[in-house]
This record gives sequence, structure tokens and C-alpha cells, in this order.
Amino acid sequence: MTRTLAAAWQQAVQQSGLDRLDAQLLLLHALGRDAGGGGRAWLLAHDADPLPAEAARRYDTLVQRRAQGEPLAYLVGWREFYGLRLEVNPDVLVPRPDTETLVEWALDCLPRPPAAPQVLDLGTGSGAIALALAHAAPHARVTGTDFSDKALAVARRNAERLGLAVQWREGRWFEAVARDEVYDLIVSNPPYIAEGDPHLPALAHEPRSALTAGPHGLNDLATIVADARGHLRAGAWLLLEHGHDQAEAVQRLLREHGYADVATRSDLAGRPRCTGGRRP
Repeated sequence: MTRTLAAAWQQAVQQSGLDRLDAQLLLLHALGRDAGGGGRAWLLAHDADPLPAEAARRYDTLVQRRAQGEPLAYLVGWREFYGLRLEVNPDVLVPRPDTETLVEWALDCLPRPPAAPQVLDLGTGSGAIALALAHAAPHARVTGTDFSDKALAVARRNAERLGLAVQWREGRWFEAVARDEVYDLIVSNPPYIAEGDPHLPALAHEPRSALTAGPHGLNDLATIVADARGHLRAGAWLLLEHGHDQAEAVQRLLREHGYADVATRSDLAGRPRCTGGRRP
């Protein structure tokens, strides 16, 4: 029996436990329609239309994968971040709204035109932070690094499609940077989940190497804090995203390495999410 569009997404909600928005976005994707803009409005206006057989097969497969925990962004192939539509796939983490806190703070720290500040985004993944900064501050010269060539391929495609100029380099943390290179701002959203954390099973579809960092989740944060000072101009900021319960530990790391004006900012839910300090 042919289902209507409304019956299809309602069935996904009622029988598979999907969120209503997820069910509708997946249905639009199965139909080959853009989920952005007026996509959902179109879906509601055509709720009595029959769901074609081939689209129904695609949709049922997508619903099953989503019900098994696969991120919606991987299923539809994109995620919006800071007003930019970014391609994402299992080679990169799905950008989170919490990370926009880091972007906002970075923009506050950037020198204004006519200066042309040099910005470094370590562990760029899909390029979310680097591209958001390049878009919001076109006077800045942004470099994004990642040890994964597959992640950098995603970042490059995003930059090309968005028409944003970012320099991409492959390497782990400062291995991608020359010894004498200095920056006006360094930002990073590194792995910060502890190995064995009980929340990891829910993130099983995302790259583990971009999630975990030692028994307390601090290994990569500690490496970046220690090595960044030699690549910051005097007075320049290092800004780091971290777990909601890691602010004190990251503040301590920054102070131990001589950073000044150490501070923490909270995300939209009021949780301590980013900590930074300046090179004196």
C-alpha cells in the first residue's frame, strides 16, 4: 500500500522513535529535495502526495540507520554551522552548535582591519571553525591543519564550494607549522573525551581519533597548550574548546605555561565550554 508523505514521516516518529524534524529531513533527502530553505514547508504543503516506491525504499533505509544511531548529518551529507552549510561524512566530526562559542570568542580577539591577522585552526576536521572565521572576518588570513588527509579533503571541498580562502596543511598539531611561524590567534577544538567514557557508544559512528585523548581527555589539550606559546605573537590568544567539566584543568595548564588573562566562556546551555589565555 502506497503511503502518503505525511504517513511516511509520522510512521518513522511513532514506530522507529525518530525526532519529527529528523524524520522530515530524511524524507526530503529521500525525495531528492533540498531540506534547507522552504523544504519543510513544501513537505507540509504536499502531505497528501503519495511517496514513490523508490523514494520509499531509500527512506526506510535512512530511517533504520538513524534509529540505529547514525548521525543525521552523515545521512543527509551536510550540517549547518555558523550560518554555513558544510559537507560532512564519517571522516570528520559533526560540527556542534557549542563550538560556535569558540568562533564568537575568536572573533572578539581578532585585530580589526586594516590589520591582516594570521589565524591558525588546529585539528580543523570539516573546516567548520576555520571557514566560519574566514567568512565572518575576511581580513584575516586563516590556516587550518589536520593529521587526516581525508578530513582535509572534506575541508577543501567546503572551502571551494563556499568560495572562502583558507590555507590547508596536513600534520598533527604543530607538526604542520614551521618552527618560526607565529600567529595572532590560535584556536582548536581537539579531542577531549576520556578513553572509556560512558558516552562514547553514542558517538560510535564518528571518528574515534577525533574524540578521545588519554585517560582524562586532556592529552591533546596539554600538548597544544605547551607548544602554542612558541607560535603566538606577544599578546596573542590561544582559545580551546573542552569538555564541560574540564575548565579548571585547562585553566591550570594555561597558567602553568605562563599564559596571562586566563578565562573561560560558557556555551548556550551555560556549561563551561571554552578556555583561553594570552601570551604575555
